[in-house]
Amino acid sequence: MHGAQAALPMVALARRARLASRTLAQSSSSDRDRALWAAAAALRTSSAAILEANAQDLAVSQAKDSFRDRLTLTPERVEAMARGLEDIADLPDPVGQVRDEWTRPNGLRIRRVSTPVGVIGVIYESRPNVGADAAGLCIKSGNAVLLRGGSESLHSARAIHAAMQEGLRAAGLPEDAVLIAPDADRRHVADMLGAAGLVDLIIPRGGRGLVERVQSEARVPVLAHAEGLCHTYVHAAADPAMARRIVLNAKMRRVGICGATETLLLDAAIAPSLLPQIVADLSEKGCAFKADAQARAIVPELPAGNEEDFGTEWLDAILNVAVVNGVDDALDHIARYGSSHTEAIVTSDEATAIRFMNGVSSAVVMWNASTQFCDGGEFGFGAEIGIATGRFHARGPVGVEQLTTFRYEVIGNGQVRS
Repeated sequence: MHGAQAALPMVALARRARLASRTLAQSSSSDRDRALWAAAAALRTSSAAILEANAQDLAVSQAKDSFRDRLTLTPERVEAMARGLEDIADLPDPVGQVRDEWTRPNGLRIRRVSTPVGVIGVIYESRPNVGADAAGLCIKSGNAVLLRGGSESLHSARAIHAAMQEGLRAAGLPEDAVLIAPDADRRHVADMLGAAGLVDLIIPRGGRGLVERVQSEARVPVLAHAEGLCHTYVHAAADPAMARRIVLNAKMRRVGICGATETLLLDAAIAPSLLPQIVADLSEKGCAFKADAQARAIVPELPAGNEEDFGTEWLDAILNVAVVNGVDDALDHIARYGSSHTEAIVTSDEATAIRFMNGVSSAVVMWNASTQFCDGGEFGFGAEIGIATGRFHARGPVGVEQLTTFRYEVIGNGQVRS
């Protein structure tokens, strides 16, 4: 059995990553930061090669609209990747932090200390920049990472990976701390999911199909996010100008990201005056709509939406619209259709805002802000490896702190247990 496993490419890479993780876990914070700064420089130096590789991917891609936008790299996006690595390097070291400590009556001193997870497998789809973000966060937190990008971004992912390894070399750290699948063979995913004992945590970054497969097949713990079916609720006490500005940004700034609002919930008390203005704002930017009966009674030209529409993460310039009768109705709608990702309320009433924030079960909740702020960089994490929507270990944007676990250190002076 062991011989058969050794022949599998991803298992062989996982063994190499495991060895590298031991060295990385014991490395100094300054060495890891130096690797990130060098990798950022390598990204800039390799920008032309990365863009050429991305052009190869785009030439054969069948992706359209927002999905093609996810795949596309530009000089500005390469620069953003580089700046992201530098931002991560500037963060406090998450490894070796004493999270808590206390002394027992018998004199034993106990402390909980943050440590790297070990080897993290990241399986992602079309967005090639995920590879740089994931590698940067893992290096900072002392973890080795095994990357498997989507077939549509193969050339881009390899070019970015080369820059990350250049950074590790420059800092004298093992290149095997960041490894990538050798090709687009789909079996590599199954091999990663079955690599218990070699891979400590799997993080899928992609659509529902990928996440469901990973959760179903993995023999390794999974840190996953559901769909980004995000809602913005405009309460009766909202400032109309603020509401229009937030809704426009939450939907249309970038429609293909998981933090984009997919459903607008508008309070019945202000819907007659505000909904036509919001529809006009978004229509001007090319947005289409799926509306319930109450919304269509106000703006008859809105297309009718159904149950399936309100449960759809469009990742496109399409907005579901529903009129609700107060905060409890809004919370009921979110509980029925939401994915526990990000919700927002727009209101000047603090009590209502608190009621809303306490009433949703989502990983992130916003008050008077666009849902598109659900992002590791915007949270001050430097970057993110994904948005976790589960209830254990990590929730919301996953940054360096969420990529650590802990050990207990017990210090005595000769105590024995009776």
